[in-house]
Amino acid sequence: MLTFPAIDPIIFSLGPLKLRWYGLMYAIGFLGFWWFGRIHAKRAHTVVQASEVGDILFYGMLGVIIGGRIGSVLFYNFSYLLENPLYLFKIWQGGMSFHGGLLGVVVALWVYQRAKGYGFLRLCDFVAPMVPIGLGAGRIGNFINGELWGRATDVPWAMVFPQADELARHPSQLYQAFLEGFVMFMALWMFAKKSRPIGAVAGLFVLLYGVFRFLVEFVRQPDAQLNFIAYDWLTMGQLLTVPMIIVGGVTMWLAYKLFGVPEES
Repeated sequence: MLTFPAIDPIIFSLGPLKLRWYGLMYAIGFLGFWWFGRIHAKRAHTVVQASEVGDILFYGMLGVIIGGRIGSVLFYNFSYLLENPLYLFKIWQGGMSFHGGLLGVVVALWVYQRAKGYGFLRLCDFVAPMVPIGLGAGRIGNFINGELWGRATDVPWAMVFPQADELARHPSQLYQAFLEGFVMFMALWMFAKKSRPIGAVAGLFVLLYGVFRFLVEFVRQPDAQLNFIAYDWLTMGQLLTVPMIIVGGVTMWLAYKLFGVPEES
């Protein structure tokens, strides 16, 4: 059993201003998107100019924050929302959902592409390879905060998370940081180096995230307010992920079926 590194979630305080590790992880995710987005935009087959990456990032940030908050409240705390409607606006109390953030980004990209005329799927294809940077950083932030821990286990690398109890648990946040962050980034970045059918890169992103999240949910502790929602093993995370696996796979199949492999690839 490993000892959980008790890290102060606040990096430093300057009067009422507090810089938290979780906030820094968001900043790293956004900065990483901007940096690699500008590199990605220089590839001959992309539709976005490097000078436009900052604008796309701004729209994406709004989608992540607004969608993530709404999704967290609706998907995981809906009964509490019914009793406390103002809870939706109490963002200082925490609570962000990936699935809500994804839907928020989808809406933001749709609005942006309407003005630019890129085509929605083309823009999603451009954005997808950089998203895992933020996902991985966010999971590391969860780990530092000692939240969203895994289920009890006896594996040699198990950890005790003081905010949970005295049981040794899977550090599932690190599993997700590795799979959703590093593995997805490398897979999508390499896949997107060549010209692909419209929708293929975005489809691969949705498919990979769906598969990785579904698998990790087997060792991640279900949300206390929901627990298992069916069969004594199905979690809300898995339920929300199943449509992603289907949509991602179908999108990739249709991309190659309808558009074929571009000649320059």
